[in-house]
Amino acid sequence: MRKLALMFSVCALALSAPAFAEEAKPAPAKEAAKALDAVKAPVEEQAKTSRGSVTIAGKAVAYTATAGTLTLRDDDGKPTASMFYVAYVADRAKGGAERPVTFFYNGGPGSSSMWLHMGSFGPVVVKTEAPNPAKPAPFQIVSNPDSLLDKTDIVFIDAVGAGYSRPLIDNPGPKFWGVDQDIDAFARGITRYVTINNRWNSPKYLFGESYGTTRSGGLVAKLQDQGMQFNGVVLLSSILNYGVRSPGFDRIYQTYLPSYAVTAAYHNKLATKPANLDAFLKEVRDYANGPYAAALAKGTDISEAEAAAVAQKLSAYTGLSVAFLRQADLRVDLSRFRKELLRDQRRTVGRLDSRFIGIDVDAAGEEPEYDASDVQVSGPYIAAVNSYLRGTLGYQTDLTYFPSAPGVNQAWDWRHKPPGGGRTLPVANTALDLASAMRENPKLKVYALNGLYDFATPFFGTEYDVAHMQLDPSLRGNVRFAYYPSGHMVYLSLDQLTQMKADVAKFYDDAAR
Repeated sequence: MRKLALMFSVCALALSAPAFAEEAKPAPAKEAAKALDAVKAPVEEQAKTSRGSVTIAGKAVAYTATAGTLTLRDDDGKPTASMFYVAYVADRAKGGAERPVTFFYNGGPGSSSMWLHMGSFGPVVVKTEAPNPAKPAPFQIVSNPDSLLDKTDIVFIDAVGAGYSRPLIDNPGPKFWGVDQDIDAFARGITRYVTINNRWNSPKYLFGESYGTTRSGGLVAKLQDQGMQFNGVVLLSSILNYGVRSPGFDRIYQTYLPSYAVTAAYHNKLATKPANLDAFLKEVRDYANGPYAAALAKGTDISEAEAAAVAQKLSAYTGLSVAFLRQADLRVDLSRFRKELLRDQRRTVGRLDSRFIGIDVDAAGEEPEYDASDVQVSGPYIAAVNSYLRGTLGYQTDLTYFPSAPGVNQAWDWRHKPPGGGRTLPVANTALDLASAMRENPKLKVYALNGLYDFATPFFGTEYDVAHMQLDPSLRGNVRFAYYPSGHMVYLSLDQLTQMKADVAKFYDDAAR
């Protein structure tokens, strides 16, 4: 089960550090293509419709569900890929106002949308209660009172090679597996959906999770450049700039520090438990951006006295020993922190959600043997999406539903061409794209949702990315933040899903003004 879950996880960010284009050469196309099943997706678009109803805030919302495919075509009109989607469109009174439509997708890169589909704002959810491990099957797939269907129509989209999405004919998977290649595929898929469903005049939103936020930054700029205007972009567990994680740069250690601190507090590893978590985290943020940043910038030129003082402060914030911090040169990699924090208890903490507890065979090892927050929730989601698509929605296919595209991580091309005709970046920084989209569309609103216990995309990293978008003062108010006592997938806890729904609903109301 562990190997299966690890292979399928990539619900969000597949790598704790980015793969760099100059270091990681994409696998040969034919090798990556072999990983996809032999069953071929049809070129002809499919659509299986059904009716449903969900009660939200005491009111029944009737809808039409469509599980189907969008045929992507190149500039010459030749079919290149079949993109699977599930759309939920609420009934609208004749002559009623245009309803918004929101396009949802997960990250990976190369993940299907099963996580957001089965966990967040669709009409049904699979019940989990993070950080408690999921109970064995049968899993509960229940009506979702926190669905966003009262505010917007919803379209969940699977990346090419994931879910039931597949490359077509002679187009290998790696043709779509790259930052800009993926943005192009989603742009073509969304444009196709909008066109065949007559949604060009509908208010439009993008909702991406993890690497899906990287996609959103580039996608909103590309689609707006093609004439499709957007009202809002929701970033759940965001990472826009992978350059921050480049080897040799110290910013990543600053980024992790507040997340280390809140995790240590949660597991009672601090000498003094913070009386006010918000005040504590502001203090840690200030230290990370001030004395800690200055100390790291000095490299080996730092004095012994300063290094000792920094180690003492880091120990107070992280619960790690001064000796360990000095041995780590004041730079604690994520895997080491996850192993070291509870080493005295022979336990590890999760990556996607640091509240989860793992048990390694080797308590003396360098890094955790698995991510407890991954393997303990993968099972319910994989079972739920297969059961729901084939059973409730009645979508029948011989294709295998891939939670993540096989071979995608080895083949991913991390290079990115930002807007404006500048040089190609070796790794993605789509904060540049999002900033460009906001300048060109000053009404575009952005909402960044963050889990405090998320190590995959730490909240301080999101704040850094946004702060370095070089937004004009007139645009800075278009970006808002929300924080939850949760991990990477905020919706894994139903009470946090309820709060997130309330926050996002208000965002939609404000963005419509």
